[in-house]
Amino acid sequence: MQPSNAKPAGPALKAGNGATGPVHTSMDARRLARKRLPRTIFDFIDGAAGQETAAGLNLTDLSRIRLSPRVLADVAQSDLRSSFLGLDLPLPFGIAPMGMCDLAWPGADRAMAAQAVQCGIPLCLSTASSTSLEDMHTVTGGRAWFQLYVSGSAEAGFAMAERAAEAGYEVLILTVDVPKVAPRPRDLRNGFQTPFRIRPKQFIDFALHPRWSITSLLTGVPTTANFRLAGASNQFDRSASRAGADWAFLEQLRARWKGKLIVKGVLNPDDAQRIQGLGADAIYVSNHGGRQLDSAPSAISALLRIRQRLGPAYPLVFDSGVRSGEDIVKALACGANLVMLGRPMLYALGADGARGLHSLVHALEEEIRVALAQLGLRAIRDVGPDQLAQPDAPLA
Repeated sequence: MQPSNAKPAGPALKAGNGATGPVHTSMDARRLARKRLPRTIFDFIDGAAGQETAAGLNLTDLSRIRLSPRVLADVAQSDLRSSFLGLDLPLPFGIAPMGMCDLAWPGADRAMAAQAVQCGIPLCLSTASSTSLEDMHTVTGGRAWFQLYVSGSAEAGFAMAERAAEAGYEVLILTVDVPKVAPRPRDLRNGFQTPFRIRPKQFIDFALHPRWSITSLLTGVPTTANFRLAGASNQFDRSASRAGADWAFLEQLRARWKGKLIVKGVLNPDDAQRIQGLGADAIYVSNHGGRQLDSAPSAISALLRIRQRLGPAYPLVFDSGVRSGEDIVKALACGANLVMLGRPMLYALGADGARGLHSLVHALEEEIRVALAQLGLRAIRDVGPDQLAQPDAPLA
C-alpha cells in the first residue's frame, strides 16, 4: 500500500481524455453487455439469489435517497481526492472483488488492473480471480488488494493469506458473508458451473455471440488461477462451504496478518461493533450485491445503521447497487469513506472491452463532479450527512 505522502500511480481521468465509444453510463454498459454476451455469461454477472429482491432493493433504496442542492457557490473547480487507510486516492471509488472476471471479456482482470493503475484507484482481487494473485500484484505495481475466501479448513485460509503476504499485498479483505453459497436461479437454469465448460444446451447461445465466443476460444477458457496446482487443472469448487471464516478465525487472522485488514459482507451493527473491537482496520458494508440472502436489507440502509453505531471516525467501505456518480456521492453522504463498484465494471467490459471500462470510469468521474457542483461543494472530502435532504430518515 502506498504511504500517505506518495504520489498516486496515475492521474484521474479528465474530460476529453479518450473517453470514446458507446458506454456513457452504467445503464448503457448493461444494455450493450446483455446484447453482446452469451446469455449464460450475462446472467452469471447480472443474476442474484432467490427472486433477486435484495439486488433490486439495493437499487431502489439508493434511488430513494435525496440530496440537497445548494446554489451560488464557487464550484468552477472540483477536487475528488480522498484518503483511505493512509492511501492517497485521486478518486473516491475503486473496483470491488469479483470472481472469474475473464468470463465477461478475455483479459478482464488485466484490463481492470491497467485502469486502476492509470486512475490511481484500488483494485480488489478475488480469491476466485482469473489471474493469479502474484501476477496481479506485479501488473498493478502493488496497488491491488487481496480478498480472501476461506474455503475448506482454517489452515487453508491462513495459507492463502500467507501467500498474499509473500506476494507483497498490504491490504487483505476477509469476506464473511458466504458461509454457504446461495443458489442463483439464472445460473441453475442456464447450466452454469465451475470449472466453466461449454455444454450442448449452450451451443446455440454461444454461436449467436461470435465475438465473445471466438475471442474466448482463442485466449482459452478462463479458470480460477489461484487454485491451479501442478498436475491439476483447477481446485476451486464454487459451491463449497466458506464457513471457515468464523470469529476464532478472524481473531487469529488479525494476529497473523501484519498489514491492513478489512472485513467484508457486514450488515448488522452488532457484528460491526464486535469486528471493530477485534482490531479490523475497516469494515466493508455489503450484501454481496444481493447474491447471497434474498431477504437481506439493502446495503445502503445497513451502512446508515453501522455508521451511526460506530461513530464518524471508523473507516467504512461500501458496495452493492452503486450504478452512478450520484450513487457514489450518496454512499459517501451516508457514511462510506470509500465506494466500490462490481457489476458495472463487468458490464462495461462485456459491452466494449477495455475501452468500455475506460469510458465508464470517465463517466463516473464526471457524474461525481456534476453532483458536487449541484451540492455547492468543491471537494469530495466535504460530502457528509449535511448533503442528505432527509438526514434523519433518508429511507423512511
